[in-house]
Amino acid sequence: MERDRQHKTKKRKISKPQNEDELVPSTTPSLSDLVASIKKNTQAQAQNASSGKSSSAKNESDGDVKKRKKQSSGDSDVEETGTEKAGEDVVQGEGEEEEESKSFKELEIIDQLCETLEILKFHKPTPIQQASIPLALAGKDLIGLAETGSGKTAAFALPILQALYHSPHSTLFACILAPTRELAFQISEQTEAIGGSLGVKTCVIVGGMDMMPQAIALSKRPHIIVATPGRLLDHLENTKGFSLRSIKYLVMDEADRLLDLDFGPIIEKILKVLPPQRNTYLFSATMTDKVERLQRMSLTNPVRVAVSSKYQTVKSLLQYFMLIPQKDKDTYLVYLVAEKFAGKTMIIFTRTIMDAQRISVLLRLLGCSAIPLHGQLSQTGRLGALNKFKAGARNILVATDVAARGLDIPTVDYVINYDIAGDSKTYIHRVGRTARAGRSGVCVNLVTQYDIEEFTRIEKALGKKLDALEVEKGEVSLLAESVGEAQRQAIKEVKEWQEKKKEKGAGRKMRTGKRDNMDKEEI
Repeated sequence: MERDRQHKTKKRKISKPQNEDELVPSTTPSLSDLVASIKKNTQAQAQNASSGKSSSAKNESDGDVKKRKKQSSGDSDVEETGTEKAGEDVVQGEGEEEEESKSFKELEIIDQLCETLEILKFHKPTPIQQASIPLALAGKDLIGLAETGSGKTAAFALPILQALYHSPHSTLFACILAPTRELAFQISEQTEAIGGSLGVKTCVIVGGMDMMPQAIALSKRPHIIVATPGRLLDHLENTKGFSLRSIKYLVMDEADRLLDLDFGPIIEKILKVLPPQRNTYLFSATMTDKVERLQRMSLTNPVRVAVSSKYQTVKSLLQYFMLIPQKDKDTYLVYLVAEKFAGKTMIIFTRTIMDAQRISVLLRLLGCSAIPLHGQLSQTGRLGALNKFKAGARNILVATDVAARGLDIPTVDYVINYDIAGDSKTYIHRVGRTARAGRSGVCVNLVTQYDIEEFTRIEKALGKKLDALEVEKGEVSLLAESVGEAQRQAIKEVKEWQEKKKEKGAGRKMRTGKRDNMDKEEI
């Protein structure tokens, strides 16, 4: 920390890298019967809950004690919400009273970075930043667990940039691994923005793009590489002269998602060619058995910082559901988008690529400014869609789960789950696209008679019942005719789009990697 104080008044730029360039079901259950059934089940659950409350609390308390015992015998020091062990600092966690909110300067961040953070309107560190930055500056390996939208990117970027400030001539200084292409580009943009006053240069290495320009960019030895694991390993195996032997920092962001996408064996290979003397940060929204194994493989005596240790949503997020007939699903969606939430910025999540494309076309035909984002778009098309949405040229993004992780689009007012998420973890990350970094947001779930079981599981995981969003059914029914006409036209346009995709079949020739599509979620 003494080094930081010595440099506080100095303005210095890092030397720039050399050569800088760069189906409708056949039978439909009665909706009124289902509503009555839900009410009955809810009452039964409430009675059961009250009768079992005391025993449940005792079991939970016993479980917490066992969990703490298990953690204390593991490989890492654990600093976690509501957990205090002898000889261990307590990290500010959710639910604790914060005595005093520290500033970035009080976290020993150098003046140059503090000034940039003020310009970027990062006035106060988030809980995960406040808990993890001092530990990282002290040279600790970290396991950072926090809900999505809590500021994890700055939590790992700031310590790296500060270390880079003190080693201004270093290149290939840090490597950041991300599960998807879009997240990799976003991390790169945020890191360059925060490190702009230091002249930091990043290089994005992802699939779906020609390897040759990437190899040229790597040869210029950028300060920070942001990559998806598959394409990074392709370059390590095939790009002459490229290695990671000088890397001082390794970050694995959204580690649970990295492992869900079967990047585990690839990450093992990458770890084998990294220097053992390095700092490693593993950040994730959830902690799974797979992530635990990755931690043991890659980190040395890590400190675990857990701001959120269970599936949950941020407090500023309002969550609702609408129980609707399957056949009227599109009509209710159009009512929400074009009437109730007209003009607001929103992301609509679908389960399939075809629905994302179809709904995007449907909404455009009805005068809404919608754009799709899914795995059958080219990489350029996906980035273009994201940029238009971020810039406000389109206010509705219709996406598959390719967009559900990590992306920080601060102006999203609403998330609409057109299709219910397949599991609670996916739900958490979908709704995390709104109500980010202290802002408020709203999520609406369209629940048909075929989604009730799935939706009930999600409510159970969240530990609460969501409120029903009340709408005027008469207003919705007025839209049925125009929506029906637009549906027919949208189906026609999607078929034409599919035919054009087939015609392009062979595509342009470019040098690609054998793991090229691992970072492209195909849904």
